[in-house]
Amino acid sequence: MIDTVSRRLTIVSVVLVVVGGLLLARLVALQFQLDPEVAAYFLGIADSAYRRRREVVPPRGLIYDRDGNLLATNMIEYEVGISPALVSDRTGTAILLAELLDMDEVEVLDALDLDDPWVLLARPVPAVVGEQLESLDLPGVSISPIQRRFYPQGALAAHVLGFVGLDGHGYYGVEGYYQDRLAGRTTVTEESEIPFERIPGPVPRPGADLVLTIDREVQYLAEQTLMQAIVEHGAQRGTIIIMNPRTGEILALAVYPNFDPNDFYEAPHETLVNIAISEQYEPGSVFKVLTMAVALENGIVTPESTYYDEGQIEVGGRVIYNWDRRAYGLTTMTEVLARSLNVGTATLSVTLGPTRFYTGLRAFGIGLPTGVDMEGEAAGELHQPGDPIWSESDLGTNSFGQGLAVTPIQLLTAINAVANDGLMMHPHVLYQMIDGDRVYTSQPSAIGRPISAQTAHELTDMMVATVEHGIELAQVPGYTVAGKTGTAEIPGPAGYEEEATIVSFVGFLPAYDPQVSILIRLDRPTSSRWGSQVAAPVFSELARRLVVLLDIPPDDVRQQLLAAGGVLP
Repeated sequence: MIDTVSRRLTIVSVVLVVVGGLLLARLVALQFQLDPEVAAYFLGIADSAYRRRREVVPPRGLIYDRDGNLLATNMIEYEVGISPALVSDRTGTAILLAELLDMDEVEVLDALDLDDPWVLLARPVPAVVGEQLESLDLPGVSISPIQRRFYPQGALAAHVLGFVGLDGHGYYGVEGYYQDRLAGRTTVTEESEIPFERIPGPVPRPGADLVLTIDREVQYLAEQTLMQAIVEHGAQRGTIIIMNPRTGEILALAVYPNFDPNDFYEAPHETLVNIAISEQYEPGSVFKVLTMAVALENGIVTPESTYYDEGQIEVGGRVIYNWDRRAYGLTTMTEVLARSLNVGTATLSVTLGPTRFYTGLRAFGIGLPTGVDMEGEAAGELHQPGDPIWSESDLGTNSFGQGLAVTPIQLLTAINAVANDGLMMHPHVLYQMIDGDRVYTSQPSAIGRPISAQTAHELTDMMVATVEHGIELAQVPGYTVAGKTGTAEIPGPAGYEEEATIVSFVGFLPAYDPQVSILIRLDRPTSSRWGSQVAAPVFSELARRLVVLLDIPPDDVRQQLLAAGGVLP
């Protein structure tokens, strides 16, 4: 009996040793000879149980105005997730999380019942709640900081800034244009649930800070002036741009309707669009400045040249009339601008001919993007001979801003060449970029020279005469203003709308030493349909306050300072 038991134990022991040896051999084979695909599969299971990959987003660069006022910064919120397999007290954890995260307790329990290694519970979570959860150190609960963009000035300069979406990407304005610079370098790291295991990862590169050419006080003035004009004149939309014509710096860019970039998701999409750079429109009579510039530059007229105005002219089978249907007889080129005569500018474009006329407009950047550093710029439209929809009559109507399209920034950039001795500067809102220890300062750069200095000076005289004798409501006491109004009809599917207009004024001052240039545009005003009665007084009101804000001395003071050898502000 004992021998039988002994033999059986020996057999069982041998079997166990053999089986153990086979298992050991199989483990060794799995460890060193496993098929790569099978090995990857098992490693994936192990990693998913104890590790998860997470994007590490560096701090987004800050944005300041030219005086160091903060326009865009970051605030910390949190992402809360849970690893169900690592939670021991499921009921207690669910009750606590539901209370802190303002969730339904059943919803948390359902997440704990999932087989997933990690489940997102809430995002974003306010900083105070996230910090409270961190202090509790609950097993299986992960709290990760995330960034949210914050705009301390609220809606101020919203269309210049743009916004950062919930995906962390910048849209519109400088947030969109400089997305890569502001965002820095995002890295991917692994987090382990295994105690004391540290998984080093690449270090993210913080985003660069931007200093803009925008002046917060000037921006506020522009936005308040625009809002007042919208209300007073019953307009639907509008924009005001203020620039330094010598450098191309944009000091202010206001758009109505506006939005708060902190709550961009509540704004209608059309409100987010920056009409100052993204929407094309027919500019109307303000465009006559450019037609006159091309004519003067080509030497076909001088400011004193005359023609006989009969009140109408036929171009390409289309009869063009002056805006008031009057005939003015013998008329100088200066009077053409002052009286805003369609027949006069059409006469100039016909005399120039298509080649010289459209070449001259292209030199001013018409039909081309300016390259302004905000996301979403449109190029405008300028059809020429050879284009399928161009007709000979366009040669006449284009001369006074009809049948072509510009953006406000494009138009102001072109007329800035008149203020800047014929040199057209690249418009921009970036003053400095601070990337770690490196500081890049933007330098004024020219797009081109569409006209000579002599032509620019002659045209400045003509624009001054236009304000003095034709647009009295645009005048600014103590300052010489060069400017021009525009009243543009609005094209629709069945032709131009009756009565509805887009009114504008473009001007610069002091005319003979320009410090600022201003564009006013108001859509569909109800108080009057004319730019001279709507946009011109808005310009005057804005300029009166602007010269004080920027400490621009009046003409007589400037002359006295220059005569005494003084330094101007």
